[in-house]
Amino acid sequence: MSQSSLVAMESVGAQRATATWENGSLAPLDHLRSERADSPTPGLVEGTEPGAGQQSAMFVHSQSFEDLTADAEDKTESKNSEEECEGKLDELVEEEAIEEQCNNMSLESRSREEDVSSEAWRSHKKHVFVLSEAGKPIYTRYGTEEALSSTMGVMMALVSFVEAKKNIIRSIHADGCKVVFLTRSPLVLVGVSRTWQSDKELLRELQYIYYQIVSLLTLTQLNHIFQHKQNYDLRRLLAGSEYLTDNLLHRLDRDPGLLLSAVTCLPLPSSARDVVSSSLQAAKSKNLVFSILLAGDRLVTLVRKKDQFLHHIDLHLVFNLVGSSSSFREGEGWTPICLPKFNTAGFFHAHISYLEPTSELCLILISTDREDFFNMSDCKQRILERLSKRSAYQTMKEALQCPSYSVVQVGIPELRHFLYKSKSSGLYTSPQFPEVYQSDQEQERLMGLYQDLHSFLHHPSRPLRSFYRCGETENLLAQVTSGFELYLCFSPLGTKALADSAVIKLLKWIRKEEDRLFILNPLTY
Repeated sequence: MSQSSLVAMESVGAQRATATWENGSLAPLDHLRSERADSPTPGLVEGTEPGAGQQSAMFVHSQSFEDLTADAEDKTESKNSEEECEGKLDELVEEEAIEEQCNNMSLESRSREEDVSSEAWRSHKKHVFVLSEAGKPIYTRYGTEEALSSTMGVMMALVSFVEAKKNIIRSIHADGCKVVFLTRSPLVLVGVSRTWQSDKELLRELQYIYYQIVSLLTLTQLNHIFQHKQNYDLRRLLAGSEYLTDNLLHRLDRDPGLLLSAVTCLPLPSSARDVVSSSLQAAKSKNLVFSILLAGDRLVTLVRKKDQFLHHIDLHLVFNLVGSSSSFREGEGWTPICLPKFNTAGFFHAHISYLEPTSELCLILISTDREDFFNMSDCKQRILERLSKRSAYQTMKEALQCPSYSVVQVGIPELRHFLYKSKSSGLYTSPQFPEVYQSDQEQERLMGLYQDLHSFLHHPSRPLRSFYRCGETENLLAQVTSGFELYLCFSPLGTKALADSAVIKLLKWIRKEEDRLFILNPLTY
């Protein structure tokens, strides 16, 4: 940061001049014109931006990631879970169900057996610890829980000492290091970071880890366990599932979707996507709630029950479950999963399978009935039969050969990369990384820069609408409006004026390509 010049622009309350359009139009297709803004300027409202859904939303509505870190979330969620428990899911979690899920996961050994007294262990930029309120170790990102039991005991002592004074410990800052605490009874999560991420960003990551654990156990069972035995060793129930948390932490460092609280789609002609969606819609069943088709880490389509909505956090947990294990390729999987943003009290059951053994197309059918495996298997066969008779299936398989697109297609020479999120749809789009960011190290560095910008735009007390940063290796621009969130990366030779004009050009291009890049017409059963 010391070698970069930073220019913060336009606080939340500032006024923005209306842009004029000379070459080309951002107007939507004629059949959408009555519902869309004619020009998606940087000041357009939510629901009219490029990528906004036209009929109904797929996801629970939320404002960026503030929903994830709201202070009042615990009380609201607790109340909702009690009310929903009697309605949608009255089945309590059993240990057998937890063991069944862990058995469905790959038991690959974790490469984290590091000496916690070594320089290598201390040199990691970010550590995550999970412990019970009794101070029992549950998870550590690096090293072993046994070796760090005394360290976690000190962490719990700090939390308890502050609570005894009728206060809450939120973070400690010292020597360029942040220690962030998240208490979600009966768990305590601690993040230790030497990155530029804000406390709120680190808190968001700890929330994801908390939800990952709840997805395996349910909050009802978690509370039940510790109410009966405060010093219970939760690792006994979580044995074999640690790599899920490992993989989620890796995704938090690399996946823009978790930063943006959004999901990206496989680029696909809208006509082909509509055929695929209707095939999933036609194969409905009494207890089927969500039908999801993934292509690697991209969403092809999602069909939901009319009165049920999926939260993007829950969908990210499903992505993580599928992406963390190769065992689902071996046949039709059937695993319990709690969707904590939908209901923390009980399990759904997911039928997970690939359409073809060597394909990246993974079908997830989520049912409320634990005995519904054969019905879900039948739904899969009906979907396959319908798809195999249509050319859209071949179009989709061809799209898998190039699951992203080049930034060159946008036609802005100085633009290297970008992230664009439509707030109303909860979807985002981003090109593949250019050659200059091909290494894992460079991709993580760029994601770190995006995280920096995200922290400025979503600062808890001084949020910005626009932020421009000049650096030695790249220049970056970030903007947030009521309709979209946008992050752009340019060559270091670019200027602020060039970046501003690039926003207009990019929005025009996204409007033109939105049928291919987004799901504009999600279907329901």
